[in-house]
Amino acid sequence: MSVAPSSYGPISWERMISAVEKVRDRLMRTAAALDGAGVPYLVVGGNAVAAWVARVDEAAVRNTPDVDILILRSDYDRAAAAMSAAGFIPRHDRGIDVFLDGPDAKVRDAVHVIYANEKVKSDSLIESPDVTSCEQDPKFRLMSLDGLVRMKLAAFRDKDRMHLRDMLEVGLIDETWCGRFPAELGRRLQELVDNPE
Repeated sequence: MSVAPSSYGPISWERMISAVEKVRDRLMRTAAALDGAGVPYLVVGGNAVAAWVARVDEAAVRNTPDVDILILRSDYDRAAAAMSAAGFIPRHDRGIDVFLDGPDAKVRDAVHVIYANEKVKSDSLIESPDVTSCEQDPKFRLMSLDGLVRMKLAAFRDKDRMHLRDMLEVGLIDETWCGRFPAELGRRLQELVDNPE
């Protein structure tokens, strides 16, 4: 049995590894730029989930194409100056602020800005946590587990549900967490506990 050649070319392990390394590099450069400028921030989103999951089971870590940071809106100008000095390009795209990693970068793999103490979308159930909801990681300021779970439950998109399932699977959170949150968020978590697949 022969396999038809792909119109996309051969599989490149080097490119797969490079894609992961670029995200990690982007995260580290972002943290260094903001730390160096004294801008309070937290790493949130998929990288925050990965950092928490890796503390329990490295094999359960998922890769993510972008970097999400939480800052205060009042710190945006300082953050933009620090990120620009590190080679990033500030841009407002489809209602969100991002820092592109160079002139040819895509929004998909940019650094995405989320504002602390504000709703991510107008119909979000709760506001994002404050930048003080922090767990110090050796390399960057990491969103606390409680704050991260709240954000994932509030967004509750497919990828958020996947991240929550990852945290449930490795035992970072469990059914006892349902009572920590406002009723609707607790109901969402219970739904995932009851339907882990």
